[in-house]
Amino acid sequence: MTLRRITVLTTICLFSIGLLISCGEKPAKPTGTYKVGAVFAVTGGASFLGDPEKKTVEMMAEEINKAGGINGYKLELIIYDTEGDATKCNLAVKKLITQDKVCAIIGPSRSGTSMAVVPLAEENKIPLISCAASYKIVHNEKTGKPYKWVFKTPQSDSMAVEALYNHLNKRNINKIAIMSGTTGFGKSGREELVRLAPKYGMTIVADETFGFKDTDMTVQLTKIKGIVPQAIISWSIGPTQVLVLRNWKDLGMTSIPFYQSHGFGSRENIKMAAGAAEGVSAPLGACNTPEALSADHPQKKVTMKYSKDYMAKYNKPVSSFGGHAWDSLTLVVNALKAVGCDKAGIRDYIENTKNFAGQHGVFNFSPEDHNGLTWPQSFNMITVKNGDWAIIK
Repeated sequence: MTLRRITVLTTICLFSIGLLISCGEKPAKPTGTYKVGAVFAVTGGASFLGDPEKKTVEMMAEEINKAGGINGYKLELIIYDTEGDATKCNLAVKKLITQDKVCAIIGPSRSGTSMAVVPLAEENKIPLISCAASYKIVHNEKTGKPYKWVFKTPQSDSMAVEALYNHLNKRNINKIAIMSGTTGFGKSGREELVRLAPKYGMTIVADETFGFKDTDMTVQLTKIKGIVPQAIISWSIGPTQVLVLRNWKDLGMTSIPFYQSHGFGSRENIKMAAGAAEGVSAPLGACNTPEALSADHPQKKVTMKYSKDYMAKYNKPVSSFGGHAWDSLTLVVNALKAVGCDKAGIRDYIENTKNFAGQHGVFNFSPEDHNGLTWPQSFNMITVKNGDWAIIK
């Protein structure tokens, strides 16, 4: 073949390619899915955590896929119900890793179940973004550093304690009674209440505990009543945090201010307390009171949209717990947009995420901080007023 003929053929080929492009020929769209696992306590004693978490991520996935997915890939959520049980959670996480081949995992709902699966995430090198509060979930006590593959979105119990103690200092309250559940969340919270008390000049005059399935705390409260502290702080999740309020009111102890942890962040708790929650206070994230945020608040836009979307779809107000799932899934989705289904890439992307305005604060992660929040910015002190949340100014 002569050089002239080769040149002519080349010109024809290039012309044909250009013609196809000019005629609107487009490259093929990506096909397939990005699989993301989720382990929530959808049923069982901790369903008040897992149910809004599941509803939230399903709503988000539906919206993402309607808008075209993630860079053209469909978001496929694989959700398993742990029932709040550590063994079932462990099995579910193993299945997500070995059989479902997910890119990342969000959850679990509880502190105890989260800590139970940390070794799995570390061993299998898969990003796990917990929806539970204990600082121990991300803090390796042996090394004093964060676990490499584990993150979490709820404010840590230590931050909540600091928010409470700071508030009590302003009210000149320093003689307190503490009550805590025996769950992972309750134990971790109690440890922080005790550890940080000297820093804030707090004297703990009573230290009572109760079980997750206990139905009456009258004995513990009667002991506290005899000591007459300036305030009571209760640290638990589930029905016990409502029952203790009813007992507190029935014993005529409402003259002693009552404070709850950030685990109280659901309007369902107010409703179940049947009036006993009036005047009770707790440190909660911005998503609980989006309407009360200033127009220039960095979380105003995302909290308002989430609140409106959730109410429109489920006819229920949002809770702190659904907000934790929103933050966790959004972090994973942002990472998938940037690096695709690359587990190490997702881990690195989340660890370097800065100025992410979520439901519970503006997150700034780093190799030294896998929670990314600070307590002054991630909490408002909230009180129950006329059966609803109100920000304490």
